[in-house]
Amino acid sequence: MTETRLSFKEMCAKFEVTPRTLRYYEYIELLAPEKDGRARFYTAREVARLTLILRGRRFGFSLEEIRQWLLIYRKEGTATQLKQWLELADRQLADLSRQRAELETSISDLRALRDTAALEIGKLGEN
Repeated sequence: MTETRLSFKEMCAKFEVTPRTLRYYEYIELLAPEKDGRARFYTAREVARLTLILRGRRFGFSLEEIRQWLLIYRKEGTATQLKQWLELADRQLADLSRQRAELETSISDLRALRDTAALEIGKLGEN
């Protein structure tokens, strides 16, 4: 069975990322595509890594946190990586919950101010 390899352009299209993003991830050693001259080719390993990177970014993790987490697998194996993932996930869930509470407060405050302004406009129109 031959392993599928994606070109640089195919990888960008598959994940809807810019060439600059893909090059940057390679530069900071999150990705290590195979090279044939100037051409880059991405194997299933790199596709899986980019999937994890983008998912991590969506959850709010920094690129450094993601890089460290991916390094754990290579150095210490799956069990250690999963334990680290639980710690990162718990911390991020707490942070996202805090952010949600702050947003709910801001939305409530803004809604109250908006309603007050609408009432004032109504009073001004009656005069």
